[in-house]
Amino acid sequence: MKKQNVLALALKPAMRAMESVGIGIVLMLTAAVIAMITPSAASASSPCGGPTATRLVTGLVQGAKGSTIGPDGALYVTEGAAGRISRVDPLTGEKTTFASGLPKAILSIGGSSIGGAIDVAFIDNIAYLLVTLVSDPLFPSNDVDGIYRVDGPDSFTVVADIGAFNLANPPTIPFQVDVKTGLQFALQTYRGGFLVTDGHLNRVLRVTLDGEVTVLIAFDNIVPTGLAVRGNTVYMAEAGPVPHLPENGKVVSFEPKSPTAAVVASGAPLLVDVEFGPGNSLYALSQGIFPVGSPPATPALPNTGALVKVNGDGTFTFITDSLDQPTSLEFIGNTAYVVTLTGEIWKIDGVSCPH
Repeated sequence: MKKQNVLALALKPAMRAMESVGIGIVLMLTAAVIAMITPSAASASSPCGGPTATRLVTGLVQGAKGSTIGPDGALYVTEGAAGRISRVDPLTGEKTTFASGLPKAILSIGGSSIGGAIDVAFIDNIAYLLVTLVSDPLFPSNDVDGIYRVDGPDSFTVVADIGAFNLANPPTIPFQVDVKTGLQFALQTYRGGFLVTDGHLNRVLRVTLDGEVTVLIAFDNIVPTGLAVRGNTVYMAEAGPVPHLPENGKVVSFEPKSPTAAVVASGAPLLVDVEFGPGNSLYALSQGIFPVGSPPATPALPNTGALVKVNGDGTFTFITDSLDQPTSLEFIGNTAYVVTLTGEIWKIDGVSCPH
């Protein structure tokens, strides 16, 4: 045998051992890298555990409706039957009175009060309130349906008399009108002023801080409710006409000079709000199934409401269901806050896992 062949044979066992060690090291390193970049089965299925709903607040007056996130990061909620605005700590649920002494709701439909202070918004750290259904030829009073500026804990200034505008400028699209001053529902800041939906007169008003009121866009009987704004585009929830069928529950969009609105998504009954949430996704709030044969403005059946996400194909994904007569939606980060007609605020965590 040649010397080199003898040397090769002598080295083969050592080479095999070194190869085994090398392969083992490579395999160990590969496994470690895979472990670092691959989540466990439990976390891979839902990194943030999926949506979970917990009750944050009880004891709001029955018929609580509108809400907003204030400049201090707290929730502000309208309580029309009590004529007040409450401030709620979103972490602890601690509730304090922010303003009181507003005109109170004088009507009740389906066991729930409707009217009075119905929504709230802030401009330059000043709170403004939307008040509705406190005066009409059917129930005349000295109060004003319109936008109020909060000047102190119990002092206010009327900025815009929407009731008077509606009496002087009735809808031109034909549908039944019972309350001539309308039923204003949502207050949304917009270009230094406000947008206001009217769920009875079926239109969106534009209101300046000087009190000028104009019709931005008018509809037939589609019952406009909640509002959200992104750039020049306005997004609006539609409850749809009675009996508020799912196919008539829509989110639509339009721009200031649009003659009509485009459908963004549909398929959830009695939509009452729309908001942008985590990841710039659009979400809507369905109050639920309307009681068959009930008069307009009757709340949905208990525990039939839902938080839904708007999909790109014009459908909704149901995030959380069995909500009890929800009426207003806000987001802080990945958490949704839902106000209900039953006087509660629900906190829904994990609405959308961060990317």
